[in-house]
Amino acid sequence: MGLGRQGHPKGLYLLFATEMWERFSYYGMRALLVLYLTKSLIDGGLGFTDDNASLLYGFFTGFVYFTPLIGGWLADNYLGQRKAIVIGAILMMLGQFCLATESSLPFLYTGLVLLIIGNGFFKPNISVIVGHLYEPGDPRKDSAFTIFYMGINVGAFFAPLLTGYMALTYGYRYGFMVAGIGMLIGLLVFTILGNRYLGEVGKAPSCKAKDDSLENVPLTKDEKDRTLAIVVFVLFSIFFFAGFEQAGSSMTLYTEKYIDREVGSFVVPTEWFQSVNPLLIVILAPLLTVLWRWLGQRGKEPSIPVKMSMGMILLGTGFLVLYGAVCVRGGDSADESVKASILFILFTYLFHTLGELCLSPIGLSMVSKLAPVKLASLMMGVWLLSSFFANILGGWVSSHISDVGAGTIFLSICVFSVALGVILFSLNRWLIRKSHGVL
Repeated sequence: MGLGRQGHPKGLYLLFATEMWERFSYYGMRALLVLYLTKSLIDGGLGFTDDNASLLYGFFTGFVYFTPLIGGWLADNYLGQRKAIVIGAILMMLGQFCLATESSLPFLYTGLVLLIIGNGFFKPNISVIVGHLYEPGDPRKDSAFTIFYMGINVGAFFAPLLTGYMALTYGYRYGFMVAGIGMLIGLLVFTILGNRYLGEVGKAPSCKAKDDSLENVPLTKDEKDRTLAIVVFVLFSIFFFAGFEQAGSSMTLYTEKYIDREVGSFVVPTEWFQSVNPLLIVILAPLLTVLWRWLGQRGKEPSIPVKMSMGMILLGTGFLVLYGAVCVRGGDSADESVKASILFILFTYLFHTLGELCLSPIGLSMVSKLAPVKLASLMMGVWLLSSFFANILGGWVSSHISDVGAGTIFLSICVFSVALGVILFSLNRWLIRKSHGVL
């Protein structure tokens, strides 16, 4: 494998491109889903209530992050990461085309199930290959995951703009079709260029690639402690993502009804707000990379637990801003003619994005560092499993907005997130001890 820009293997940029197109596909669909469910039949939707749409969205996005636990285990023991990625890409492409075929419940549920299963094969294994491009202890690994994380958001930025335009202009089916084409492009990029830029990385199952008898070797005490540290991080991440994923449900519905989306004579489509987060990631990720490197050179870079606690607090700050929008409207008024400034939702996304950059890409790097070799993909699946519980919890929370009001929900998430951030900060030294020099 040759080296690309900034001294990183060229394979990193192939994975960058593959994940970019997969995220184009997923976020293009995600931007449409809740609105597609809640729009009336005459408007091309399925006529779900807001509460039922939020629950379905929560369970769908939850199971999208549950299946990586199974897909990671299958890749570790039988398939290898590369084959699992191809299987997952094919299934997700078919899922998108099912959603594009017909506006009906059978095609809806078939498409969502294919997306759930396909993501299970794809998601954990591409992240594992990124980690396997580097030797243990390589200082480039953190920046590689940040580059990877920034790259996938290029696709996530353009997807809602294009699929949202197609849905508004031609109908939701055409938006889902564009998402399916994006997955097809990602599949072709990976299969055509994989051997050239990845070599043998990810072809053999991890257990067999290292040692056929590795499965029978018990974990050492250090490995058990590091695995415990991953579990602790996962528990905190559940609550982070439960709040963060409100972007696709309660925040989307609130934006549609109660945010003034007029800019001059143009009304910004609600779907397009899903592009704000990935755009901010593309802008801010390089700046944070430079900041962490600058602090690291001076011995002042925050530890991974501290960075993740900052992410929790920034998430809570974003919901405090959104609570401000509720207050400006005079509370939880159902009058859709009374709207809050677009700046409230934009600043909410700004704080949420900063929080995400402190937690999510750092979390991927943390798992790749701490996970025992024979459990690499499985532990990446456990990390992603946090989003399974988080999305179901988030969908349940969102479904109760009509009962308790958006203001109560947003303020509660704010207080809870900040409190958990403080607790995680207090566990910093204990978690570092449990990492035995890795963090």
